[in-house]
Amino acid sequence: MPLIRPPLFKIVDRMSRPQKKAFLSLVDITLAPVAFLISASVLYNSLPDLAFLQANWIALALLAALAGGFSALLKLQNIKLKAYESGGILRTGIMALLVTLSFALIVAFTTLQMPRIGIILFGLVFFLATVGTRFALLHILLWVLREGRIRRRVVIYGAGPTGMQLLAALRSHDSILPVAFVDDNPGLHGMSAGGLKIYGSDRILDLSTRLEADRVLLAMPSLAPPKLEQIARKLQVMGLTVMTVPSFAQLVGVERLVDTLAPVSPVTFLGREQLDSDMFWGGGSYHDRVVLVTGAGGSVGSALCRQLLTAKPACIILFEVSEIALYTIERQLIELSIGTNTRIVAVLGSVTDSRMARMVMADHRVDIVLHAAAYKHVPLVEANPIAGLANNVLGTRTLADAAHETGVKKFVLISTDKAVRPTNVMGASKRLAELVVQDLAKRAKGTDFSIVRFGNVLGSSGSVIPLFKEQIAKGGPITLTHEDVTRYFMTLTEAARLVLLAGSYAEAHFGGNVFVLDMGEPVKIRDLARQMIEAAGFSVRDADAPDGDIEIAITGLRPGEKLFEELLIGEGLLTTPHPKILRAQEDSLTELQMAKALRSLRAAIATGSTPAALDVICTYVKEYAPPQKLTIAQ
Repeated sequence: MPLIRPPLFKIVDRMSRPQKKAFLSLVDITLAPVAFLISASVLYNSLPDLAFLQANWIALALLAALAGGFSALLKLQNIKLKAYESGGILRTGIMALLVTLSFALIVAFTTLQMPRIGIILFGLVFFLATVGTRFALLHILLWVLREGRIRRRVVIYGAGPTGMQLLAALRSHDSILPVAFVDDNPGLHGMSAGGLKIYGSDRILDLSTRLEADRVLLAMPSLAPPKLEQIARKLQVMGLTVMTVPSFAQLVGVERLVDTLAPVSPVTFLGREQLDSDMFWGGGSYHDRVVLVTGAGGSVGSALCRQLLTAKPACIILFEVSEIALYTIERQLIELSIGTNTRIVAVLGSVTDSRMARMVMADHRVDIVLHAAAYKHVPLVEANPIAGLANNVLGTRTLADAAHETGVKKFVLISTDKAVRPTNVMGASKRLAELVVQDLAKRAKGTDFSIVRFGNVLGSSGSVIPLFKEQIAKGGPITLTHEDVTRYFMTLTEAARLVLLAGSYAEAHFGGNVFVLDMGEPVKIRDLARQMIEAAGFSVRDADAPDGDIEIAITGLRPGEKLFEELLIGEGLLTTPHPKILRAQEDSLTELQMAKALRSLRAAIATGSTPAALDVICTYVKEYAPPQKLTIAQ
């Protein structure tokens, strides 16, 4: 429905800025003679008649000229009515003083007659009239602008200095009307500030209904962001629109508007020394070679590609099923490879596509395959076991067969600590993938197969650091599945170096073995959460600190999740040329067992039978121990 504007609005709206300035100057010119007549009436206790006006027309004209001149000199007409506050009043006072002093000098040195008390009275009347007229014009203007317009009624949350400043700023706003203050300080409840009553926050829903306010302005910039976020979410649940007012230090640039969660170096949370950045990682094994990286758009895959660039391979083939991930890593690597002879080739496809895998490896004459592609999110694979097993197990077999048939020299499978005594489908699928590679390593000719197994990668997609950071940014709580959950951690750089190092060791006839990193002691996830909260500048809220900022909430273990992870299935470790890289000797399936396992798995996936697929991993991954194994098997 269109708004109906009064005729006066159209007049005001059509006035140009020069016309508005001229009008304000005319007001000052007019008010000076009027103030003189008023002061004369008070002084002589009678209204001025025609004879008085005729006798004093020179004084009236002089006062009008003085008022107009000093008003222009002090640029009073440049002050907008909406901005006419203490600064404008001070300038008006100076103008009134100058006019009064000038008039007094004229009276002293001319024949004009005016007692001193009359001059002083004139100055006071002129000052009050000028200020009063401007405030009157302001309210008339606001009335004209607001007439026919819907004004949004708002409640200001916070009756402190920021709230008062906000109220003053909104007083002259033509579409926003503050109707009440809300504050958490009980000592302020029932008091008034700036003409508005202060209420407790527990009455905000009643206030919004009674005062017809649908928006709350949070004027508490000094409050910790998590608490501010909690208040905002509580108000949003009530159906109110919430807006946050920044601190005035931020508005004027004294305080930077920055994300309170500044990037934190993952190394902080390792609990051990990081691998030396200049450690030997077998770079010579990749120089002038063609290297294919599957899952190249993922966290580990992209880190591998960046590390590979320093070895100056002839070509890096990015094999990725996600179009956006492939586009992103290709763009990054093309930029990083400027000035080198390394070609970057992007291939969009799935590792389960045997035709494409063979074609890519044969066409580009691939020397080395780094197989990082996998479905790795435990709850998702637990809910979608068919897809997880097809990608992680059959995809690995498809890729490994293609590598062997096309003469690839090295094949490195990237595995996880969740493959050790797995309690979930994802871990079991990775263990079965390890068995696939171990089987090929025993009988393949011309291709060296290796496996590298490590724990969680700090900062990777789906890891706890991005999740915790997001939860802290929302004001919490941080969700933890169990108080005692522990995990091994490594950085992306370490993970990439370990994989490349394992690939170089394949030439040393370590093929088929599982390489593990000395990752130090496992990290308690609750300690990691506390570290992240404190690193962000907040405090943990718990029973001992009820006034803290961020709560750590326990949600219970997810399906298939373990309290702690392991890196070894059996016992005993063998050394390698690097002291922090160890080699595990673990049992594998016979060729006949492997063939039966793959045949059964393909049949289960072809028919979409989840029970049959789970039965395969229960049969051939001996260490697999789901929480309800009997129920699942049925």
